[in-house]
Amino acid sequence: MSTVDLARLQFAATTSVHWLFVILTMGLVPLVAVMHTRAAYTRDRTARAVRERATRFWGQLYVINYAVGIVTGLVMEFQFGLSFSGLSAFAGNVFGAPLALETLIAFFAESTFLGMWIFGWGRLRRGVHVTLIWLVALTAYASGFWILIANGFMQHPVGYEVRSGVAYLTDFAALLTNPNALIALGHLTLAALTTGGVFVAGVSAWHFARGTKETALFRGSLRLGVWVGMLASFFVIIVGQLQVPVLERTQPMKMAALNDVGVGPLQARLVRAHGPGDYVPPHDWLQVAMDTMTIIGNTVSTLTFLAVFLLWKDRLVRWRPLAYLMTALIPFPFLAAVGGWVFREVGRQPWLVYGQLTVEDALSHVSGVSLAVSCTLFIAVFVALLVVNWSLIARFARRGPDATQLGATEPLADDVPTGDTGDERALPAL
Repeated sequence: MSTVDLARLQFAATTSVHWLFVILTMGLVPLVAVMHTRAAYTRDRTARAVRERATRFWGQLYVINYAVGIVTGLVMEFQFGLSFSGLSAFAGNVFGAPLALETLIAFFAESTFLGMWIFGWGRLRRGVHVTLIWLVALTAYASGFWILIANGFMQHPVGYEVRSGVAYLTDFAALLTNPNALIALGHLTLAALTTGGVFVAGVSAWHFARGTKETALFRGSLRLGVWVGMLASFFVIIVGQLQVPVLERTQPMKMAALNDVGVGPLQARLVRAHGPGDYVPPHDWLQVAMDTMTIIGNTVSTLTFLAVFLLWKDRLVRWRPLAYLMTALIPFPFLAAVGGWVFREVGRQPWLVYGQLTVEDALSHVSGVSLAVSCTLFIAVFVALLVVNWSLIARFARRGPDATQLGATEPLADDVPTGDTGDERALPAL
């Protein structure tokens, strides 16, 4: 393999694995926040206890995925300098700020709020504790916003000018309102909620199929997961279609290569504008990625729509094959998400910054041996982290709420937990 192919493989493999962590994190945290809010403000003691156990159970699965996933995220920041230093040299003045903000939000704000939420059980006032998990959700999506702002510039550069071969930001508002980023953010948000909803519904259905005693807990989780999965999977298709006119306007070669129509004239035009080169992205990759995304997306949308009706009188889980079908559905949103990412990134080839910087021009001056070694090590480590993550998630998901350790710490004498009646003790005098 050439050095360019090795660099592409390394970045694609590490980003794909990291993406699997991200989409579950973004999809699961709003559901945990909803569960915690309902638990905190439920007056009935029995119902409150069930909802709090559900919050801790699903919250623990979320924390596992977040903790392992953040390790993979650390590596992504080094990829630009390691393999594509030319990208930073050309466009660092433009998307350096969004990447820096994403890092500050994800590794400082989001982690801080999450840590306070994890260790705040029984120690923080009810309203404060609930606010923290919503802040975790908000910062998770804020982090995704800044990543897509940076990626949107690579897909469709706006708000800049090139001086002496270097791009400089001239219009920050144009960068923030880039339609290639904003519509993609809506698509990503709905895809993440689909993933989180199907995950919650699938695990809940598995426990019903195995004859769980926690029927109240998993019935509530199943209903929430199915409804969220159904609504999100329906709208994710609509928002996905909204991207087509944007792509036809900003990346006509991607759509031409996908439909295999008008490729020749576009290739000739790009040669005249940018010099000799192959500007046609691989049709087979685009077709497979698009088919994976659309077929799976429509399948998930259809099945979750039917599942909503089968929730009545627990018909969805009374017949075990249906319950196991919901469980088997868990991997599908992940596959669709990877298909969407491949379509978005491969369709931009051979550009790293569309129309401005090619992948080959951005490649770092490193030897093929160095790239081969780093590629092998990175892929091995990321696959190992993926296996560890899903092994832990599967283990704690199978064990159920009784094995949940999140929030198990007893409150200290001078802590201020929420009382059963909703009243809260005054803060101790200092």
